[in-house]
Amino acid sequence: MLTRDEFNKTAMRLYDFCEYPAVRYKILFHLLDKPYDDKELTALRPAFLASDIVEELYREQDRNGGWGKFQSKDYSAKDKFPTSMTAINRCLYIGLTIEDRDILLCANEYLESLLNGTAREKFRNTNERVIPWNAASFCNLIEAVKPYNEVCDNTYFDWHYIAGRAFEDGEYSYERERAAQHEVFWTREERLVPMQTELLLKRRDQIPSELENAMLRHYGEHANQHGYFWQETPTKLPENFVYNKTRRWFATFNYINQFRGSALYLADSVNWLMENRNADGLWDWGTQVKDPWGYFGYFSTGKSNGHNRVVDCTVEILSFLKKYLDHNE
Repeated sequence: MLTRDEFNKTAMRLYDFCEYPAVRYKILFHLLDKPYDDKELTALRPAFLASDIVEELYREQDRNGGWGKFQSKDYSAKDKFPTSMTAINRCLYIGLTIEDRDILLCANEYLESLLNGTAREKFRNTNERVIPWNAASFCNLIEAVKPYNEVCDNTYFDWHYIAGRAFEDGEYSYERERAAQHEVFWTREERLVPMQTELLLKRRDQIPSELENAMLRHYGEHANQHGYFWQETPTKLPENFVYNKTRRWFATFNYINQFRGSALYLADSVNWLMENRNADGLWDWGTQVKDPWGYFGYFSTGKSNGHNRVVDCTVEILSFLKKYLDHNE
């Protein structure tokens, strides 16, 4: 069984293994929960903000505050970041806040312009579900950059109402969700906009525990049995950790892990991860890893460097385990 003490010791092994300021900042800030004004974190911040990983984000950001198209990769362009969504997620993952330089400040303005329709980038409304889907996508990142942003209130409470209707008796009902979506979005199709669980949980204090538990047991159970994004499930883990598709399980792991009580489906997966650390007490994808997102990792630009591969792998697994502990202690 994973304990907080064992987790902290493993995080410090990575701290000793990698001297790169961005990695050490991530460990202290996100994994060990050092407050923003902590002396050790404050002392490290200048080196983190001047690191090449932050400079690249700053250099490649365009005048609109984004990094190209929001979520549709332009394959004719050889951009450092395939989409603005990817770049913003990288900012958040490595530990940038809206207070650091002006990268996320500009990105937030870009996201708000997408939400209110003043951005230069336009979206094709190929079906009636595109508009509410895009609004939720924008707000999910806006809430991550600047929590409880009032520009997202309407979108958030629309989904709060829909979720409450869908699970109003503690069990999911497609018919009730369809009626609620048709009422809120004025849609008429049988096919629904996927439930925006990630956005709803951005304001977890406004979600009744009964509703979160119902969503865990409905969406978590489905992901556990059928996978999420990729069709790998926690009940079908590879015999060996070093396997070319191991990283693809994390789409499912992280989806289930967004809910409190995720140990219901992930306890065996966590034990499997803890049993598959290497001789240094860290993790390594192996040289044949296949990246489901089209690029390798947030802390390196290639998988050929063994050191970078270990760092990327270990940070991703520790980030998952940190949330697992937070949601199950």
